[in-house]
Amino acid sequence: MSTCLILGASRGIGRELARQYAADGVRVIATYRQPSDGAQLGAFCARTIELDLLQATSTATLGEQLRGEPIDLAIVVAGIAGPNSSHISAPERADFDAVMHTNVLASMQLIPLLAEPLAATHGKLAVISSKMGSIGSTTNASWWLYRASKAALNSVLKSASVELGSRGIVCMALHPGWVRTDLGGQGADLGVDESVASMRRVIAAANRSHNGRFLNYNGEQLEW
Repeated sequence: MSTCLILGASRGIGRELARQYAADGVRVIATYRQPSDGAQLGAFCARTIELDLLQATSTATLGEQLRGEPIDLAIVVAGIAGPNSSHISAPERADFDAVMHTNVLASMQLIPLLAEPLAATHGKLAVISSKMGSIGSTTNASWWLYRASKAALNSVLKSASVELGSRGIVCMALHPGWVRTDLGGQGADLGVDESVASMRRVIAAANRSHNGRFLNYNGEQLEW
């Protein structure tokens, strides 16, 4: 039985990823922030781990908890949008710290911890990014801070793919589409179940030629 680690499964895309993989017989390890979220995830996940990515000690503790766990697939989902903006405006320091710590620093702390368990299985690593982080396709300044954080996350993933790819790990950044979640809003194009099912197909089909790529939920390659 393969093992999938979902980092940020409290709600939305993360929870649906955990649910769908578990329903297909995959052994799912899921992280959550609030005890109530852990109780709900425990209904279908093999193991749940409390993890607050804004706490510096949490990731070190996670490394200990995952010791000896072979992981076939790890997906970093955790992320926040921060304040909306329709134009260039200086972010508040607290907003900047929260968005960058959650969307960028967390992955930079987590990915090194995942190297050994993923290398043991020649597994796959995916980060949930956003098309809004594509520098090449940017046409406006809306969500300025969020865009910057996802562009930085893409850079983190691309850099990691160089080192981890040599160890047989396939690394990819995924755009989930505009999804009806707390972050995407109810006017979004896709239901969370549809987005997740599509991304799972992309992940399943990925091979070493996909290492270091930025992919849409439907498999289309996106511009960095």
